[in-house]
Amino acid sequence: MSTYDPRRSDARLIVYLDVKSPYAYLAKDPTKQLIRDFNIEIDWRPLTLNIPSFLGSARVDDRGEVVESKRSPRQWNSVRYAYMDAKRYARINDIKIYGPRKIWDTRLIHIAFLYVKEHFSDQLLPFLDHVYERFWLRDLDIESLDVVHGVLAHVGVLDDGFDNYVDGVGGQTHDLLQDELHPAGIFGVPSYVVDDELFFGRENLPYVRWILGGRVGPPPDIAYQGFT
Repeated sequence: MSTYDPRRSDARLIVYLDVKSPYAYLAKDPTKQLIRDFNIEIDWRPLTLNIPSFLGSARVDDRGEVVESKRSPRQWNSVRYAYMDAKRYARINDIKIYGPRKIWDTRLIHIAFLYVKEHFSDQLLPFLDHVYERFWLRDLDIESLDVVHGVLAHVGVLDDGFDNYVDGVGGQTHDLLQDELHPAGIFGVPSYVVDDELFFGRENLPYVRWILGGRVGPPPDIAYQGFT
């Protein structure tokens, strides 16, 4: 069984993502740019958020009407602002984000994430690109095993052993990693670990860049600076 130290890697940079996070989606491409700009390897890893534990849960119908809610008014305000903020920044790069109709369980797609990472690493970024784009267009049932098989086929990944991986070593590896993240101080996405320093949020990318660039000059302010 593969194991991961939450804050250690042979790669210079560790990046944690969750497919159901719009902020992780918006961070993906600017983070990929670091590979080209600094000629580094990135160790991409899944972090499966338990959103109902801190923001409650809800479900809407095709018209956007709430049909089930287990959220307080304060939680609703937090969720609405988060999506408003994410959509505002998505428009800068002409990225479409449609709010999901429910809180999705990303465990299965994240096990597929690990499967591709461990067995077909060259296809990991195409896999993430495809999954993020289709999911945020409300066009991907990431809880369906058949659909996930289709995703793997779409990006050219042989999946003969995937079902056994889900039920065995892959599921165990995923669950063990999730159990170890919070004790290591890693709680949200996107999160970055570089030179054993932990940064949470896409707004820290300028600072991560500064570290990767050798800490030349004064450190940058922490702020959104577009998607370049």
